[in-house]
Amino acid sequence: MSGALKEVRNRIKSVQSTQQITKAMKMVSAAKLRRAQDAIIQMRPYAQKLQEMLSNIVGNAEGDINLALAKERPVEKVLLIVITSDRGLCGGYNSNLIKLAKLDIHEKYAGQFAKGNVQILPLGKRGYEHFTKNHYKVIDRFWNIFSDLSFEHVAEAAKYAMDAFSKGEIDAVDVVYSEFKNAATQKFIAEPFLPVKKSAPQKGGTKADFIFEPGKEVLLQELMPKILNTQLYKAILDSHASEHGARMTAMDKATDNANELLKVLKISYNRARQAAITTELTEIVSGAAALQG
Repeated sequence: MSGALKEVRNRIKSVQSTQQITKAMKMVSAAKLRRAQDAIIQMRPYAQKLQEMLSNIVGNAEGDINLALAKERPVEKVLLIVITSDRGLCGGYNSNLIKLAKLDIHEKYAGQFAKGNVQILPLGKRGYEHFTKNHYKVIDRFWNIFSDLSFEHVAEAAKYAMDAFSKGEIDAVDVVYSEFKNAATQKFIAEPFLPVKKSAPQKGGTKADFIFEPGKEVLLQELMPKILNTQLYKAILDSHASEHGARMTAMDKATDNANELLKVLKISYNRARQAAITTELTEIVSGAAALQG
């Protein structure tokens, strides 16, 4: 019986050790989440207004303006920017993003995928490892972007996509990411990045009238890439906050599960200990009775 007691005692120590780790990881994620949440909350209104302005400008641009990044053409070659995390232990966060990316491919670009014309630009180690392992066409230049997250590095990834689109090497670019709602909720999104979407004219509305200084074409050539850089940076910040929220929630659940397991193990330990004591008492009483006989 002592062997069974020792085994249960070792399991209790192991669960307690794991619980200390999950508690620590939850606190670390909570601290990182606060910073990431502040960053996306401050960024979101600015990025949304820029996106609205860009869509309005493109929608109202005259036909003689050459807007390379808004040019729609038959979609033969596709680039998917998939934003995942570098680390795991965040529940189903990464698997849901990868699943959505595959769904986007098979629902929108099944024909292009069958021809081998779909490329993946992973931003984050988990996505890079998965798509590489499963033999997708992967661009391995920016997957470690979270090791030094900054607007400049995100702009380099956005520039790669914009250059490929402008040269006609890619006909459509989608972004798959997680929109941050709160610590326990993330919304997984696959949305077009290029060509730039035009705003739909409102029924009974008036055409937006913009004053351009300097000329319209010169300004748009400078403005569009900057706004698109901002859009991708917003998606990165959304994903960054979502990751920490998902990890904090996962570690909180893991800590609760460890508590429940400890309760069960302590009951098993006490029962085993009581059985051992009963056995010892029975042996003592039997031995005393034998001596008296």
